[in-house]
Amino acid sequence: MQARMSWSAAPERGSTTMLRLMLWITSMLGWQAGHLLLYPITAYFLASSPRQRAAVRTYLDRALRQPARLRDIFRLYFAFASTILDRLWLVTGRTRDYRIEVHGLDALRANIAAGRGCLLFGAHLGSFEVLRAVADAGSPVALSVLMHEANAMRAKAFFDALGGTERAAAIIPLGRPDAMLRVRECLDRGELVGLLADRATRHDKLVHVPFLGAEAPMPAGPHLLAALLGAPVMLAFGVWRGPRHYEVRFEPFVEAPGQEGRAEREAATAASVARYAQRLEAMCRAYPYNWFNFYDFWATEQRP
Repeated sequence: MQARMSWSAAPERGSTTMLRLMLWITSMLGWQAGHLLLYPITAYFLASSPRQRAAVRTYLDRALRQPARLRDIFRLYFAFASTILDRLWLVTGRTRDYRIEVHGLDALRANIAAGRGCLLFGAHLGSFEVLRAVADAGSPVALSVLMHEANAMRAKAFFDALGGTERAAAIIPLGRPDAMLRVRECLDRGELVGLLADRATRHDKLVHVPFLGAEAPMPAGPHLLAALLGAPVMLAFGVWRGPRHYEVRFEPFVEAPGQEGRAEREAATAASVARYAQRLEAMCRAYPYNWFNFYDFWATEQRP
């Protein structure tokens, strides 16, 4: 994210010092103490981030179909802070005290049983880490995560700080020459590769599609990748429902993209992006406080 976007930038960048402090507090005093600290932390960032607050209000106005109130914005900020706190537990496999409801795991296992690798399209909705926890527990194959290089470096520092070396090794930095080769190797081994498909960087190819009542720029890259590799795609969402309570959904999206010519591929990509946007919109309507994009999503020039 851009430097001026302090609230979204700070947690996602995963300052090693802050993470170690949170980990120490919660390790010494317990999860409950960390959870209580989220209230003043959320209030602070809500008060000190007017630009992000305005962007969240714009989104919630659309998702709720009515003007968002301050308490609505607080609920979204608090949900985001809660997923950051839970990440400290989920990364280290401490899921015993969590209630995680899983839907669609059989469909994911069917893909795995067929010996086919699968792409998992997520979004900045809820927690991707809870998806990894479910995949680790309920899937016999490895899950790697494809990230833009800067995010990959921050994520690696985060996992290294918590001792999660296996998860750090499973990050594939997008932008390096061997990234596509590593993705193909994972799929050829019948493994899973996850990526977030709702946020475009400045260099991504965009497709403008209807989303929450207006045209929004969505990245074409994940859909082009699926078509290029001929890989099946499933959608994956880890929704925060309350303290230590998540709902995980795996949904079939594309059985296996066809090998079209360039013109047909562009049309198929646009259609795929539109279908993804429709499904993401439905999730935002159902769980409006779970979508974490702290910038004007509908303004192309403000992409992170």
